[in-house]
Amino acid sequence: MITIKEVSSKKNLKAFVKFPFKLYKDSEYWTPPIISQELKTFDKKENPVFKDAEARLFLAYKGNELVGRVAAIINWLEVKNQDQRKMRFGWFDFIDDIEVSKALLNKVENIGKANNLDYTEGPVGFSNLDKVGVVTDGFDTIAPMVTWYNHPYYVNHYESAGYTIEKAYSESIFPFKNVKPEFFYKAQELIKRRYQLTALKFTKTEEVMPYVDKMFDLFNKSYASLSSFVEITDIQKEYFKKKFISFVNPEYIKFVIDKNDELVGFAIVMPAFAKALQKANGKLFPIGFSHILKAKKNSKDVIFYLIGIHPDYQNKGVHAVIFNEYYNTFTEKGIETCYRTPELEDNVAIHKIWKHFDPVVYRRRKTYRKSLA
Repeated sequence: MITIKEVSSKKNLKAFVKFPFKLYKDSEYWTPPIISQELKTFDKKENPVFKDAEARLFLAYKGNELVGRVAAIINWLEVKNQDQRKMRFGWFDFIDDIEVSKALLNKVENIGKANNLDYTEGPVGFSNLDKVGVVTDGFDTIAPMVTWYNHPYYVNHYESAGYTIEKAYSESIFPFKNVKPEFFYKAQELIKRRYQLTALKFTKTEEVMPYVDKMFDLFNKSYASLSSFVEITDIQKEYFKKKFISFVNPEYIKFVIDKNDELVGFAIVMPAFAKALQKANGKLFPIGFSHILKAKKNSKDVIFYLIGIHPDYQNKGVHAVIFNEYYNTFTEKGIETCYRTPELEDNVAIHKIWKHFDPVVYRRRKTYRKSLA
């Protein structure tokens, strides 16, 4: 018999966060999160997303054994401002037992119906800066820290519960040697002169901070047309500053400004932390932090996390300026391999940007949907 219990204590929240450590203990490809950070994600005092969203967390038990978890999420900005009457769910993990996954999904669906929502979609987080999608292809590569990983049997559970594919994402890889500066060097010089643009270089995190709010504003503008987009609010900006910026080498953050010091393009690249996080196994202390610092300093692999161009400058080649800056930085750092985080497969514009580097898709993932009618 499957019993579903709602998380209502710090003890249960910790069990919720730590469940995947048991489920994936033998996996060489799963990347553990930092437990303390995951706990803060669901702390209403820590995470400002709860000013505009709500989440209820559930644990599944088979007898006395914990066998699954799910977060049922409603983002009210999405529901009220965008008229997307979506019941979100994420952090969805379970043993290979259809009764377990269906029982958890039933909880999600019932909450959606009680709030008069039209459909469920998952796995997704609270916003576009959270993890997204269940892996459907490419299980034999270590997962970057900014993505979820799952066992191959998950897909069958979605389909058995009557879910259909909602969105498709792909992740790709290319060796840095594929990057040929002749594709962008001359173009970026011309673009900078024509539009009076300047590329900013950073060596310290405090140099980045004055531009971070502008970056989030530009993120909202440049991603607004995507079907999955939910705006990042002012109060969330402060939270994401603390959560993400400290992980990023300042020299891996590239901003392009116009003559009025307004931001027209940005990109964030992160060192590959996955192997360091596997060694840390969820804990920063006593030695986890040292593994992360070592990866931050020495990793020869990088993850392209975000890139955004102001709508007024899209299709004007601003990405060439950004790529030129990264080429110089990566050459100096001896970078060997570049990874791209999940990108919507129907986002034609972003795929065109990368075409000259001959990227190879190594993993695909999907979100799944079910009508609540």
